[in-house]
Parts: sequence; C-alpha cells; structure tokens
Amino acid sequence: MEPEASAVINNSLNCKGCGAILNFAPGTHSLKCNYCGVSNEIESAPDSREIITLDYEAFIAQSENCRQDAGLKTVKCNSCGSSTVLAANVTADKCPFCTSPLVLDLSAEKQYVRPHYVLPFFVTKDAAIQYFQKWMKGLWFAPNDLVKKVSGNMMPSLQGVYIPHWAFDADTNTRYEGQRGEHYYVTETYTENVNGRSETRTRQVRHTRWYSASGTVQCDFRDLVVPASKSLPTKTLNKLGPWAFNMLLKFDERYISGFRAETYQLAPEAGFDQAVIMMQPEIESAIRNDIGGDEQRIDDTDSDYFNKGIKYLMLPVWVSSYTYSGKVYQFTINASTGEVIGERPLSWIKITLTVLLVIILLIIGFMVFGNK
Repeated sequence: MEPEASAVINNSLNCKGCGAILNFAPGTHSLKCNYCGVSNEIESAPDSREIITLDYEAFIAQSENCRQDAGLKTVKCNSCGSSTVLAANVTADKCPFCTSPLVLDLSAEKQYVRPHYVLPFFVTKDAAIQYFQKWMKGLWFAPNDLVKKVSGNMMPSLQGVYIPHWAFDADTNTRYEGQRGEHYYVTETYTENVNGRSETRTRQVRHTRWYSASGTVQCDFRDLVVPASKSLPTKTLNKLGPWAFNMLLKFDERYISGFRAETYQLAPEAGFDQAVIMMQPEIESAIRNDIGGDEQRIDDTDSDYFNKGIKYLMLPVWVSSYTYSGKVYQFTINASTGEVIGERPLSWIKITLTVLLVIILLIIGFMVFGNK
C-alpha cells in the first residue's frame, strides 16, 4: 500500500469527536465510534467494485518478494496454529479461534501479502446471534435442554474474523484415451415352469460392444474458491458457502477495523492444486460427452492449464463456541448470508427411540404387504 493511501486510511480511523479508533459497522459502509456514536462514511474509489482476476504466475513471483507491511503485523497462535493480523500498536491479544493468548514475537518479521478484495461484514452481531439461536432450535437429535442452557447470560460471545480464500481461474486442454460402449440386444430362449408345466419363452438380453476412443476437450473454469485457512475445518468453510460475491470490494483496511483478519496458511500453489482437483469432475464429464455412446471408459488423461488467474479474498465470519455438559462445541456463521455451521451434542435417547420407531414401522410394513 502506498504511504499516502495509508495515511488517509489511518486518519479516517480516528474519531473526530473524541479521538478514539473507529470500527467498521456491519451492514453499512461506515465507520462508527463505540464511545460517542460518531459515524463516518467510507469514501471508496469509483472503481472499488471493479473485480478483476490477476495473473497467477505474476502473483506468485510478487508474493515471494513481499515484505512486511509497516502498519500491520502477523502473529501465530501456539495453540491452534492460526496466523492473525494485528495493528501496529497492538502487541498482545487473544486468538479468535481458540481464545488462547497471542503475544507478538517482535524478533520475527513475517511477510504480509495484501489481499485483493474484501467481502465486508453484512450480518451484525445481534443478527448473527439470532441466526445461531434459530439454528440450535432446528437441530435434530439435540438434547431437549440445549437451547435453554445456551442462552441468556450463557450466550457465547462472537468474534468477527476475516478468513482468507483463494479464487482461481483456468482454461484447460485435456487429451484422453478411453473406450466407447454401444449397447445391442440379443434374443435368448429360456424355459420357465408355469402352473406345473414347462414353457419356452424368449427375452431380450443387453450386451455391450466396446470401441477405442481418443480426443481432446477444452474446459473453462472461473472463480473456484479454495479456503486458505487451516484454523477452521475445510468441511466447515465449504458448507458456509455460497458467499455474497456481488458485494465484493477492493481491499480496504477500514473494513477490517474492529475485526480480526487471518493471513493465509495454505500457499497459493497448494491452493491451485486443490482447484485442479475441483476441476476434474467437469473435465471427466466433458470427456464422456465427447466419447459418446451408451457407456464410457476413461483409461488415461493429460491436462494442460492455461490463462491461470487468481484473486486473494477476505471473507467474513462470526466464530465462537459454547459449552454443554463440560464439552466445548465450536460454530461459525457466514457474515454475508447468515448460514450457520457448527458442532452439536447428540441425545442418544432420541436417536435410540427414532431407530426403534423405524424398526417398528418396517415390521408393520412387511406384515401388511406380506399378507397382501
């Protein structure tokens, strides 16, 4: 970030009323003072909503030469391994994922790669709590007293965090070798016992002829999103989507004010490897369509990837945990859509009764249809 731009942002973070640091207000484009209530509109550049993809190879080369931002520092949690961005004047904090103390190692200067785009918080903390409570009430097989115990004064405290993600583009050219199967039918004669008498009948039996097939298919991929965080399970992050990407903006530190921002833990090269895995089903489908016939076999493939692009995104979540019967359960809320993904306790009494009910219904069904 250019020094002049950094100065403008730093100045806009100071409350003109009392001098305190302003925080971004979710669901708005404003910074708000938590002390005197003053609100300042975030003045964005005219092209702030112009979303473009950067060249993948150029980004990799630039990242390798990246230096630590003078206004930001990264610190790694020794408990869960997450890497969090701290402001220059902060030397200690708590990890947003496991609440362990974070203390900055002043001797270590870790690189900070500036994100390309940010999806600002849209769901407020109060709204997130309501989404969480609704989610808990809809849990099947949860203990009856779960909602009562995790409410009121026991309601977990939410922490807003920006989670790093990669978004990849690529054009592919795949050469393949395989086989095309074509069905044909043969009339066969068989003998069947009918009312004590042997009768000869015929039936159509399907067979398949296989022919060698080879060729080349092209596929285009856009915005394959890969989580770059290891602090939350990938399964959880994938279930949180889809994200409201129509609200993406060019990265601006002011939208992070008052929240935590995690730096990526999955390198872009490893992220692209995951994107390649995501591409395979569509490539395979294109190959099968190209082979044609009634059945297809794919024996070998070889893909080339062109026009590779990348976007480094910061996506918002509310993270927290609650305790039930002495055990901690983590949950995450998509702060752009309100989707809740989390761990939950199970009531084995409910599960057992449900299984017994299903067994009883199956027995009744067999008895009724058996008699008929």
